[in-house]
Amino acid sequence: MKLSLLSRRQAAAAALTASLLLSGCAAEDPLAEKVNAGTNSYVAGDGSVAEYAEGIRGETVRLSGQLFDGTTVSNDDWAGKVTVLNVWYAACAPCRVEAPDLSALHAEFEPQGVQFYGINTRDEAATASAFERTFGIEYPSFKDKNGQILLALTDYVPPQAVPTTLVLDKDGRVAARILGIAEKSTLTAIIEDALAAPGTEKP
Repeated sequence: MKLSLLSRRQAAAAALTASLLLSGCAAEDPLAEKVNAGTNSYVAGDGSVAEYAEGIRGETVRLSGQLFDGTTVSNDDWAGKVTVLNVWYAACAPCRVEAPDLSALHAEFEPQGVQFYGINTRDEAATASAFERTFGIEYPSFKDKNGQILLALTDYVPPQAVPTTLVLDKDGRVAARILGIAEKSTLTAIIEDALAAPGTEKP
C-alpha cells in the first residue's frame, strides 16, 4: 500500500513537472522549487493571447534601458515601427523552446521594419550571449536584472511571467500580449496585423 501511494506521488510530481516545463517560468515559486529540487523553478502560465483593439489600447509605452552591448535604447528608437518585446532568461525552459521561432520571425520581419528586443531579467552578459549564439538570436536584449524595463511594462507583464511577449503597434502601444511560449503562427498573425494597420500620422 505504501508503495502504491509513493508511486502515485511520483507520477503526480512527474506530470506536474512536465506541465510546468511546457508553459512558463517564474524566478521564485515555492511549489516549482520543490518540484525542481531547488534549481530552475517553473510555473504554468495560462498560455493566453490578449489582443487589444485599436480603441482600447493604452498610452505609448515609454521606457529606456541599456542593452548588453552598452547601448542605451528608448521607445524613441522604434517610433513609427512595429516592435516585439520578449521577456526571457537563459535557464528558462520555455524560453529555449520558443527561441528558434523568435529568431526565424526576426529574420522574416526585420526587412519589413519590425524591431525585436529581448528583455533579460536574470543573466550576466556571458550567459545571455551564449544563449543567443546557441539559438541564432541576432536581435539585441536589454539587461534588466534591476527590473527597470519590466517596471515600465507592469500593466502588461505579470510579476515573474517569463516568457512574455508583447507586440507594440506603430504608435508604441501594446497591441497584443502572449503569456508563456509564443507560438510561431500566432505571433506571425499578430505582427502581420500590426504591420497592416496605418498608425497615427506624425507631423
